[in-house]
Amino acid sequence: MSLVATEAIILHAFDYSETSRILRLATRDVGVISALARGARRSRTRFGTALDLFAQGPAQLHLKEGRDLQTLGAFDVAHPRTALAEELGRFAGASVLAELVLRFATDASHPELFDVLAASLDAVVVAEGEHAREASLAGAWRLVSELGFAPAIELCGACHSALEAGASLVFNHGAGGMLCPRCARLHSGGRALPAGARGAIAAWTTGARVDRLTTPDARAHQRLLREFLQHHLADGRALRAFDSWERGAWSA
Repeated sequence: MSLVATEAIILHAFDYSETSRILRLATRDVGVISALARGARRSRTRFGTALDLFAQGPAQLHLKEGRDLQTLGAFDVAHPRTALAEELGRFAGASVLAELVLRFATDASHPELFDVLAASLDAVVVAEGEHAREASLAGAWRLVSELGFAPAIELCGACHSALEAGASLVFNHGAGGMLCPRCARLHSGGRALPAGARGAIAAWTTGARVDRLTTPDARAHQRLLREFLQHHLADGRALRAFDSWERGAWSA
């Protein structure tokens, strides 16, 4: 068994026995892991003030190769992100980011993914009102890009030819993104995207800012993102946080 010190973010937590908790952690150095925090419900000595969702800080992990559940030796909450629990739209958006990492990241070291997750959660923290949805969309597309599944936006997803700037073109999930007019005729299904929507997705995947979205546009982006993930990453399984995010009153 080895002791590893690494930065971590709590993505999921539930009680285990009368004294302990099981956590799902995104870490900078050992990917996404499950860890048992023994005595966390009884003593705050080793685990700071709280082990709450989205909290971030330095952690000490006792790792054993081949074990699904590792042991959390200590966790010092340096960045609690309590504001995410104060507004439903923020919490729903942060839950989408957490679900995305939990479902599709691995236990391999991926510090860049960790940094994108941390920055995306921070952006949702400071977003006001309905703009939390836009910050969540931006963070989700950045995570998708870092995971290696960014959609084709500037080039045709089928023939890889350059796409006309400013044109409304078809986004096809099976083809992995935008299609030129010729390839769009050869692929069934798809959704027509105006140039503005294409530009927003291209900006989000690189971490760039976009202009404020109207409510209908934001809802259309939510739907497109969910469909894309379900087709390429989720193997047909439901994305529960995404479903709640779309159907909640803050998205109406």
